[in-house]
Amino acid sequence: MKTNTSKYRLRYSYLMLLIITFAGSLSNNAFAQTASIGSTTTWGKVDGIAVNGLVQGPSAAEADLQVACVFEYTEGDITNPPAQPANLNGMVHLDDALKGIITELRKSGKFTGHSLETLLITPPKGTLASKKLLLIGLGDRTKFSPDLMISVGSTAMREALRLDVSNYSFASDIKDAGIDSPTALVAENVVLGSFEAYRTETYLQDKKLATHKPLKKIILLAGPAYYTVAGEGIKQAIAKLNTK
Repeated sequence: MKTNTSKYRLRYSYLMLLIITFAGSLSNNAFAQTASIGSTTTWGKVDGIAVNGLVQGPSAAEADLQVACVFEYTEGDITNPPAQPANLNGMVHLDDALKGIITELRKSGKFTGHSLETLLITPPKGTLASKKLLLIGLGDRTKFSPDLMISVGSTAMREALRLDVSNYSFASDIKDAGIDSPTALVAENVVLGSFEAYRTETYLQDKKLATHKPLKKIILLAGPAYYTVAGEGIKQAIAKLNTK
């Protein structure tokens, strides 16, 4: 009986050691993949335009134009689970900085958030770090597809060029809304769509059919836990675009 008890204890100790080791490994990997607020990287350039990553919320990112994405409104969708907690939720901070106007617009139906719907806001001085805010709708959250982000990226670029900004910051806000989306693919598609639109607008400008101010930089925002993964998608997009 004592022999069997000893065997069970030995097996239990070994199992617990495996669990602790595995948990420690997960913790270390998570820590290694987490970037600090304010971390920034120039992931590369496309057509002379720098494509930067930044760990920052859309209310605090400095840019000529801030782009933020929202789904069609459902009650409490940016504050209740599965949305990210308030301290990690860039859309909550953005809405709070504007004293709840984004929620008011969405709840009242003045801005529905239908797919690719846009709304330009001029924030009061001192409320946001950016000079302008562009909201882009993502449509029905239950039907979200990463492919949509190609069109969202194109829409953001066209609006930025129309506004003659020299740089803009982009926040997809998909994770904030609690949508389990493929981070790298979303980031890749945003960049691909952005430069598809840019090259079309440049073509029109060369034909004397359009004008826009030279764009110098795009800033793609990501939360601390998603920054590295998003960067991989951005670099893939840059590599694809620079071979075309």
